[in-house]
Amino acid sequence: VQLVESGGGLVQAGGSLRLSCAASGFNFDDSTIGWFRQAPGKEREGVACFSNRDGSTFNAVRFTIDSDNAKDTVYLQINNLEFEDTAVYYCAAGWGPVGGCFPDEYTYWGQGTQVTVSS
Repeated sequence: VQLVESGGGLVQAGGSLRLSCAASGFNFDDSTIGWFRQAPGKEREGVACFSNRDGSTFNAVRFTIDSDNAKDTVYLQINNLEFEDTAVYYCAAGWGPVGGCFPDEYTYWGQGTQVTVSS
């Protein structure tokens, strides 16, 4: 199983960013994919999750997840970036319902991509 995030970087506050997560090694169409972030000294939190099985979605404000099943890739659109969005962003795969997009419900994780927002 591999999950490879890309698209992070340095961006000014107020800008937008689109992260990608390329998945391989498992049945993507049957999975639930989530985007999570972890800032220094803080717990990992879910910002967007999507079920490829039933299409259910969880999106935090300013975050939008979408999935391209033809490419086994999931995207995270972040709009109106704020300094507090600075964190390492991870994608993860699981097989449960989207629910509250909690990290404990996901099995496989990518290595993460750094997003830094300058004020």
